[in-house]
Amino acid sequence: MPTVKVAAVQASPVYYDLAKSLEKAIHFIQSAAGEGAQLVAFPETFLPGYPAFADTSPGFALWQHKDTKELYARMMENSIAVPSAETEALSKAAKDNSIVVCIGCSERVTSGPGRGTLYNTQLTFGANGQLLNRHRKVMPTMAERIWWGQGNGDSLHAVQTEAGRVGALICWEHWMPLTRTALHATSEDIHVAAWPRVTEMNLLASRHYAAEGRCFVIAVGALLHRRDLALADSSVLPEDPDALLLDGGTTIIGPDGKVLVGPVMNEEILVMAELDFTRIAEESLALDVTGHYSRPDIFQLTVNGKNPLTPS
Repeated sequence: MPTVKVAAVQASPVYYDLAKSLEKAIHFIQSAAGEGAQLVAFPETFLPGYPAFADTSPGFALWQHKDTKELYARMMENSIAVPSAETEALSKAAKDNSIVVCIGCSERVTSGPGRGTLYNTQLTFGANGQLLNRHRKVMPTMAERIWWGQGNGDSLHAVQTEAGRVGALICWEHWMPLTRTALHATSEDIHVAAWPRVTEMNLLASRHYAAEGRCFVIAVGALLHRRDLALADSSVLPEDPDALLLDGGTTIIGPDGKVLVGPVMNEEILVMAELDFTRIAEESLALDVTGHYSRPDIFQLTVNGKNPLTPS
């Protein structure tokens, strides 16, 4: 597999509407496959949209905050269960289009232990439609802790796909050295770095991840217009309904940390690149943090791979 063509979806979902966001996601999956992509990556919680309201509403975290409770109920109603009709639709889209799909979602546990909990989750489907990994963000960031529970270690690994070995982390997990190390140890070819938007610092984290892990990184961000932000305090926001609060920044990065494509800003687009996997071996000559440049006689990482919500 010398080269792989990949696509990143820089777009806005239909915010807080799962059915319409899923329809839009499937459209992009079809479009990416039509452009010859073997893998397509989506931003953080594309289904049904990132709750940026938390960053724009004074008093968001106060007890009995009416707007917060209303939005949480709306997010709960529009979060995705695994498995569900929605995951079946994503599986079918991956299989029908012979494409690997890595998509961010707000996940809702609908039965058993943890029932009612929401998680910030990435789902990876193989090109045969099989769900290969469900990664729940291990530590929601700041205000996200009001929305989402803490994930566990059972998903901190790359999976073998038709497009190579693919791993994924969410947003500020890229600033956690041990989550990075856990993924590096599983030999990623392609890493999906899902963000609400790829800011300068988020791009720094993504480029560092690529250089450290000697893998290709797809850093993918979303778009959010002022008109689509639910229940926010208008006094702290632009008056223009078309103003972008999340402006994308999607970037594709090589295994030396250098930018191949992007950052792409302010437009709804499929960001595409052809990845030459021989570059991974070339860059591993100088640095291979879990291979010849590691010291397992000094350092060892143990990951608790048990999911406490799964009966033994």
